[in-house]
Amino acid sequence: MIVIVDYGVGNLASVLNMFKKAGVTDAVISGEERTIAAAHKILLPGVGAFDGGMGNLDRSGLIPVLNKKALEEKVPVLGICLGMQMLGRKSEEGERPGLGWIDAETVKFNPAPELKLKIPHMGWDYVKVNRHNPLLALESRHRFYFVHSYHVKCVDEKQSLATCNFGGEFTCMVNKNNIYGTQFHPEKSLRFGMELLKNFASL
Repeated sequence: MIVIVDYGVGNLASVLNMFKKAGVTDAVISGEERTIAAAHKILLPGVGAFDGGMGNLDRSGLIPVLNKKALEEKVPVLGICLGMQMLGRKSEEGERPGLGWIDAETVKFNPAPELKLKIPHMGWDYVKVNRHNPLLALESRHRFYFVHSYHVKCVDEKQSLATCNFGGEFTCMVNKNNIYGTQFHPEKSLRFGMELLKNFASL
């Protein structure tokens, strides 16, 4: 069973619908501790501000069971957008600590003025894969949909699974053992995102 964690932040129905389109039938949405405790895989969605997301997650009381699943049981975990940023230690966007599962912090885009780039980075973009991973065993070029003003910086570059370019390269996918994150939105990325979620279900 894949549990899409409901902690009051994220487009949960869109993620579930994309799993269904990918032929994945065992995905559910839940904010119940006992359901998450029984999960074989966990997806942590998220949209909005860092402190809002971490605050909601803290108030949900789900952090202990998520820590157990990710760090002790080593089930595959996928964080999406804000969910990926929350995998790290902290963010420039807020004061709360992150989950700390990835040795990284989230920083705001600061492109050179002469580039005249508009923040947020929004729309379709290609990503560059840094190393082989079954999550990115896709049939075509890696193209996904982004909406974000902040991005993750990994202390250990080996945890940067893929990068994208927006006034310079930034990490758009992370991976450490069983823990994965995507800055882009697979649920909004049509067949590209559908393939990625199908691969996640097959891990």
